[in-house]
Amino acid sequence: MTPASRDTPPPLPEPLRVAVADSHTHLDMQGGTVEEALRKAASVGVTTVVQVGCDVKGSRWAAETAAAYDNVHAAVALHPNEAPRIVHGDPDGWSRQGARPGGGEAALDEALAEIEALAALPHVRAVGETGLDHFRTGPEGMAAQERSFRAHIEIAKRQGKALVIHDREAHADVLRVLREEGAPERTVFHCYSGDAEMARECAAAGYYMSFAGTVTFKNAQPLRDALAVAPLELVLVETDAPYLTPAPYRGRPNAPYLIPLTVRAMAAVRGLDEDAMATALAANTARAFAY
Repeated sequence: MTPASRDTPPPLPEPLRVAVADSHTHLDMQGGTVEEALRKAASVGVTTVVQVGCDVKGSRWAAETAAAYDNVHAAVALHPNEAPRIVHGDPDGWSRQGARPGGGEAALDEALAEIEALAALPHVRAVGETGLDHFRTGPEGMAAQERSFRAHIEIAKRQGKALVIHDREAHADVLRVLREEGAPERTVFHCYSGDAEMARECAAAGYYMSFAGTVTFKNAQPLRDALAVAPLELVLVETDAPYLTPAPYRGRPNAPYLIPLTVRAMAAVRGLDEDAMATALAANTARAFAY
């Protein structure tokens, strides 16, 4: 048998008996149509998705898509790496090719104003993904990210929406900013990447922790340790598709229909049967995003 290409979508997993939501996906970055993605997901028990924007254009698309489909909810924001691009053009060497002049602080303010206008829409359930990303980011880029993050926190609080956090190699600073600004009532760490100690800190603050396919990776024992100590009522599941495809299909295209693989891995870590795990995840996601 010829091995599957890395571009070949993985096969459909066995369906879940209890329906769940994909709490963080990027349908606009996946192949095929929205209808196809939703139909495929629903066929295995993934009946709701949260579509997440990463820039103004993607956030507009998320809002429009959520308005068109009852089982799609939108989150809108400027990704942490978008803020330095807007302000500086080339964020400290993050993207040397195709760099363009930045628009400065005024351009960031203009983009944030549009995000807030989108966040006010009823079918937009969250502000995110925002936060901090210290991977390959220099001091100027970090400053722009933090300014943007603080602004998103305020938008989420003003609009009464959940806050969805992107945290890459920036755990201490993300937690610091949340403490300084005061986190919204519902705050979600998307693709949770901290350890068990951080999970206890997030739990004490009432933050949701959303686990992606990374929890299935062989080298991810610290992540499984975090899942083991996180309060069950604060745990969500996501794909971050088309990225972070769960084992055994790591490296191939991810999509919401692969959520059952991660749910089953999470159930094993918690010592729960998959129905109990799915029931908790479904209730938690609906509570986190107020739908």
